[in-house]
Amino acid sequence: MRIALGFLACLPALAGLAQAQTFTIYVIPTPNSHPFSIVTGTDGALWFTEYDGNKIGRVTTGGEFTEYPLPEANSQPVWIKLGPDGALWFTEHLGNRIGRITNEGAITEYPLVKPNSGPWNIVLGPSEGTMWFTQEGGLQIGQINTSGYIAEYDVPLAPWDMTVGPDGELWYTERSSNKIARILTTGVVTNQYDDPTPEGGPNYIITGPDKNLWLTNQFGDNILRMTTAGEFTVFPVPTPASQPGSLATGPDGNIYFTEHTGNKIGQLTVEGAITEYPVPTPNSCPMVMEPGPDGAMWFTEYFGNRIGRMTLPE
Repeated sequence: MRIALGFLACLPALAGLAQAQTFTIYVIPTPNSHPFSIVTGTDGALWFTEYDGNKIGRVTTGGEFTEYPLPEANSQPVWIKLGPDGALWFTEHLGNRIGRITNEGAITEYPLVKPNSGPWNIVLGPSEGTMWFTQEGGLQIGQINTSGYIAEYDVPLAPWDMTVGPDGELWYTERSSNKIARILTTGVVTNQYDDPTPEGGPNYIITGPDKNLWLTNQFGDNILRMTTAGEFTVFPVPTPASQPGSLATGPDGNIYFTEHTGNKIGQLTVEGAITEYPVPTPNSCPMVMEPGPDGAMWFTEYFGNRIGRMTLPE
């Protein structure tokens, strides 16, 4: 199902919000699938995980869906990213596996050694041919190559989200411990920095277009800019109790982020100016955002059970 909306046509006027922005909303065929992350594939479509649907989904820019059930029940796929081999690689949070799916829908799974390790985020690593992933239940960060060989490294605190930093090393958030850490590709943790917001809950992290680290404070309602030397700048999100989520750099050079309970998409300049755009689906919980092949920003609606597309502001 395709729903095209200019959101101010169906919402009351809200002070401090931007002018009307065009959203197109696509309803996922599987009910209550709880889509989590989304990424652009090499085939020009968007691929996404269905956390409770136990599937990997694919949607074209025209809104046509294909869904691929995972081989094992209750695997809870979470993050999905494009790999060095052109396939999509994903984590199975409850299944305790790393998965790989081709553009044709062929799925391969690689079990982790440590039980109940809770693999969460996965990223294309700085070294050739590897994916790196966090294991928030196993207190480890893992590395997997395209042949399925897995190496795991112990870390002091539960890792959450991760990105390749501007220094070519891996940086990750420790949400429950309120810290941000750096790990070398040798598996050695070299730095840990305290989040400047007490109990802020550092959530998702990316390297921004300005070659700084940018991350969200889920409980502090802030966006943080961080240098690799551990210097922070804090930008409060205008909507209280918004729970800012994932971030992504748009084709226009701005950073976009989701607001889980604020039910908005935020636009952030590298200078820190924030503009918010309400999502037309009520209580949708926008989760993860990704630039699409068509120049728009695409996102998942965890509770709305939809995939959203937002044109870039003019």
